[in-house]
Amino acid sequence: MAAGTSNYWEDLRKQARQLENELDLKLVSFSKLCTSYSHSSARDGRRDSSDTTPLLNGSSQDRMFETMAIEIEQLLARLTGVNDKMAEYTNSAGVPSLNAALMHTLQRHRDILQDYTHEFHKTKANFMAIRERENLMGSVRKDIESYKSGSGVNNRRTELFLKEHDHLRNSDRLIEETISIAMATKENMTSQRGMLKSIQSKMNTLANRFPAVNSLIQRINLRKRRDSLILGGVIGVCTILLLLYAFH
Repeated sequence: MAAGTSNYWEDLRKQARQLENELDLKLVSFSKLCTSYSHSSARDGRRDSSDTTPLLNGSSQDRMFETMAIEIEQLLARLTGVNDKMAEYTNSAGVPSLNAALMHTLQRHRDILQDYTHEFHKTKANFMAIRERENLMGSVRKDIESYKSGSGVNNRRTELFLKEHDHLRNSDRLIEETISIAMATKENMTSQRGMLKSIQSKMNTLANRFPAVNSLIQRINLRKRRDSLILGGVIGVCTILLLLYAFH
């Protein structure tokens, strides 16, 4: 009976690790898609508004975005289900002596699921913001062309409108550069997280055997989360300052 329940737990852990690996690869591709969309939007903004090719490219990327988002949501749902099964197993009778170690492993998988879910929603929100801004800028370009054809280039109001549009273009370019830097930073942190995950798995194995090591790992995890919060705060402040500079 004990051997059977142990095999059931190992099967659940194997499923969780497999889903986590698939999610990690999907999220990296999802992030690259968002970055490429940002760069293509910047290039398209410099083209003439009569060119219909950017619209076709944007439509293709939109379809790819929707498909990848659905796939990631399905993987997150499956991983959530596996975590729920692991939680039910830890609460079942017959494993009291191993309950502490099992709860520690379960919490680690829950933390990974939470990180992936947060990263997915953040990347998705960035993509939607870029797409909405590009649609808005496209509408502005059409209005400018329509106004130019109706009133003439030498009209004073047209010149003021064009200057305002140039200012918006410059601000948009600064924002896109900031997003590109943030995406590059995130990809670098994602690759580092893979290395840290492997190290942490080995340290958790030692921690389950030596309580003192477990206590040390907990302190390290607390410091790592604190550093992440500090880094996130710095990036947020820098982004706000860039936005303020761009619009003033």
